[in-house]
This record gives sequence, C-alpha cells and structure tokens, in this order.
Amino acid sequence: MQAEQGVAAGRNETTGRAQDKGYPWLVADIGGSNARFAWVDGPGQPVQHVRKLPVAQYESLSAAAQAYLKELAGLGLAARPRRASLALATAIDGDRVELTNSHWTFSRSQLQADLGLDELRLLNDFEALALSLPGLRPDQVAAVPGPARSAPSGTLAVIGPGTGLGVGGVVETSGGWVALPGEGGHMTLAPANDYESELLSVARREFPHVSAERFLSGIGLPTLHAAVATVAGQPDAPRLTAEQIVERALGGDALCGKTMDQFCAFLGGFAGSVALTLGARGGVYIGGGIVPRLGARFFASEFRARFEAKGRFASYLAGVPCVLITDTLTALDGAAFALEQSVR
Repeated sequence: MQAEQGVAAGRNETTGRAQDKGYPWLVADIGGSNARFAWVDGPGQPVQHVRKLPVAQYESLSAAAQAYLKELAGLGLAARPRRASLALATAIDGDRVELTNSHWTFSRSQLQADLGLDELRLLNDFEALALSLPGLRPDQVAAVPGPARSAPSGTLAVIGPGTGLGVGGVVETSGGWVALPGEGGHMTLAPANDYESELLSVARREFPHVSAERFLSGIGLPTLHAAVATVAGQPDAPRLTAEQIVERALGGDALCGKTMDQFCAFLGGFAGSVALTLGARGGVYIGGGIVPRLGARFFASEFRARFEAKGRFASYLAGVPCVLITDTLTALDGAAFALEQSVR
C-alpha cells in the first residue's frame, strides 16, 4: 500500500511539474514557404505530431496554428497548449512581426490572445536552429570535407540557404547555451576573383545592394543563374526557378551546373566569413533545404577550399569543422529548448 502511495505521489509530482510548465507546448518553425508545427507532451518528451502547412494556403499564422490544433483535436489531443515557442524567418522586434519572405504579418499580443496562451516566445528561425546545434545526433548530420566534428563547445555558427539565407550562432556559457540571433544573410556579398566581380556587377543592374541572400537562397538562385548566363554570353537565357535550376544541374545542364558550382563556391566564402565574425571554432553548420539536395556535387565542390581561403587566417579556418544538417526538423527542437530554458 505504501509503495502504491509512493508511486501515486511520484506521478502527482510529475503531473504537477508538467502543469507548472504549461504542457502541452506548441512549437513551430515558420519559413517563407512552409510552416511546421509540432507538439511537446511533457518534460523530456521529443517533439511529436509534426505537420507541414504551406504558408500560401493560409491567410495568417493564427489561422494556420488554429488549423493544426483543430487537426490534433480530431486525433483526440483536445488539451490546449498554454505555452508556445515559434521560430520565424524574420527579425523579431516589438509587438508587430512581418515575415520577410511571405505575406504573413501579425501582432504578438493578439496571436497570444487568439491561441489562449500564458506565454508566447518568438525567436528568429536561425536563433532556434542555433539552439538545436549542441544536441544534434549523428543521424541528423553529414560530414563535410575537412576536420571531423567533435563534442560541441565554445561557439558554433549556422548558415542556411532555404527560401532566404539565415545566419545564427550559439555560445557555450556557464549558464548553458545562449543563441546569437542576427540577419547575416543580408550582409554584402564579396567577390573572391574577377569572374565573381562580373557576376555581382550584372546583379547590381537589378539590385543596388547585392546581399548574400541575393545569390545564396531559393529567391536568389534565379538571379545568380541569370548573372552566370549573362557573363557566359547568353543574356536571353530563360528565367528559371530555383527548383528548376537545381534539377537541371543534377540532370547535366551545363549552365545550371555552372550556377550551382558557383553557388557552392560563394557559399564557402560566405561561411568562412561568418566563422571569422563569430569566432566559431566549434564548427559551422549548414542548414536549409538547398544544399542537401546537391548530394555528392556539394561535397566535391569548392565549398571547403573557399571556406579556408582567407589569407592570413587560412590556418585558423583549417581547424574549423563544417557540418551539413540533414534533418529538416531541428529548428523545432531548438524552439522547444528555448521554452524549456525559460521555465526552469
């Protein structure tokens, strides 16, 4: 009887802790094209019930979140979340939030009221992705040529060519891991040779400021392809989407292949600059949806050579590992970790 009471007391204590922390939690990773929602049932539980909703099909973030919660209710998960942590592809500042590469805009306070939340945490999407880095498992990553990944320590950086180009970092402190949010994808893209200067010159006919995102993203690949075509003497080449460029490159199209090879070279130089800026000797991680699709082409590209090609600091970068994130759901883990830290 005493043993049963002890078990019951333990269960009540666990339930009480879960209630104190507001479980279940709603977590999400909101990009320019897709919104991924997930659910955390209790302490130590992984994200579950992941759903990917196309941003274009919903009028607002609130509508998409309500649709997700309605679906879960239909599966018998009727409990409403009391806390939520959302990773968003934009800068977070103040109550009003506008997504950089989609039509969604919202008030933080209104969204919290709409969803009936006690707490709503908003993070830059790469702040959330950065928070996931220390806990990445071997099955979630692939090695890039260069030094092997070691136990996470010091400062780690992450870059991610997806719809846009995200940049973030995370620093190990005595109190745990602290994320460094930013908008590094909008830094001016630097050429490493005369050919790249020509490409940037072509792009500047369309954009007065050619940021890294103007070439190194889903919205930027068509611009890079057009510049490569123009410099190659083919200014009338058809304007292709990012998906078409990647598919044709993998299928043997010469112009698209040159575009993707140049993409990898530019990305390597940019990644090296990020590593130097943040002092990310613990490693640079590559997220986003574009690079994993390139497969062996990426690993055979100039990425690593350009990563290290920083003159007097080449030896500094030679010891920094680069790691490809192959799991597209890691930002959800980071969003959950951010909420966990806030309620400890």
